Amino acid sequence: MQNMLEKDDILKPPKVGEIVQGKIINKGNASIFLDLGPWGTGLIYGKEFYEAKDELKDLKIGETIFVKIVDLENEEGYIELSLTRAGKELAYEELKQKKEKEESITVKIVGANKGGLLARVSGMPAFLPVSQLSSEHYPKVENGDAQEILKALQKFVGKEMEVKIFDFNQREEKLILSEKAKQTKKVKEMLKNCKVGDIVETEVTGIVDFGVFVKLLLPQVPEALEGLIHISELDWQLIEDPSKVVRPGQKVKAKIIDISNNRISLSLRALKKDPWENIEEKYRKGDIIEGKVTKFNPFGAFIKISPKIQGLCHISEFGSVKKMEETLKINEKHKFKITLIDSKKHRMTLKLLTPLEVNRSKKKHETNKPLTGLTNCLF
Repeated sequence: MQNMLEKDDILKPPKVGEIVQGKIINKGNASIFLDLGPWGTGLIYGKEFYEAKDELKDLKIGETIFVKIVDLENEEGYIELSLTRAGKELAYEELKQKKEKEESITVKIVGANKGGLLARVSGMPAFLPVSQLSSEHYPKVENGDAQEILKALQKFVGKEMEVKIFDFNQREEKLILSEKAKQTKKVKEMLKNCKVGDIVETEVTGIVDFGVFVKLLLPQVPEALEGLIHISELDWQLIEDPSKVVRPGQKVKAKIIDISNNRISLSLRALKKDPWENIEEKYRKGDIIEGKVTKFNPFGAFIKISPKIQGLCHISEFGSVKKMEETLKINEKHKFKITLIDSKKHRMTLKLLTPLEVNRSKKKHETNKPLTGLTNCLF
């Protein structure tokens, strides 16, 4: 800031909103007078004094400070100044430069809520979202319980964290921090030792409702590199609770299926035999099969056909979610007709048969049975 001021022509008339440097020449009970050189005398008083009184009380005559011009001439002929507004603007300028240079800063965590951690940077409130925490500090809470997440985050209150500025809005005074961003360069280097298709040894470090966090055990990567196995990649069958598939500390082999945005995604199911392979040899469009209802969602009902195969009875078969849940019950078995089967897309759609349709299919099946035991028929 000093350099910026030196470049400016100090003989130019001052403007409202400018940040200037002044020397303290007098202190009153509720005011501070500053020498602004050729511009005359400036004054911090009233609201501007009380907003900054904690900072002003320790200042001594002769010290120089940066202030912002809020009025060129008050009733007494002084230039009105603000220390608080200057401090904010200078802080934002400094933060802008740190963001552009991708510099790290150290912050003290002062609070926590369900969405993340709270801090203050240069006197301004800042927020560190859960999504921007490093994998080491991410709250790996089973079932994503909000209260448990909050409890895990509260452990960081009072501690310091090294972060980078993720985003800020000066007008709205919003400052977003990221702990994950500071690891970007290091993670990029470690990811050079991995490629899509690699089968790696991993150790389960955390289980959440949407999947499993694992630490890659790579001899060529001395530091911990974490990845995520999404719940859909744990097995070919539908998984409701990841903790029923793996446990914390368990070592499992996984296949790297994606590396993007400095994140690594892995799969357990990719190492298991695909139950949909050659499924058309066993099931065909039009077949009548029995299945068990396992789950409802807004698109329809999931029907378990075999231990690893599930089909979908679409919501359009019922007209509404309410009607679907009245017609079907979880764990109930019903007869369905296969309306579509696609092994490549792992997709099977089903139509619920009415009791009448079930009886018809039985009669048709009996009618189509080959005749046996008939001999010596005369015509």
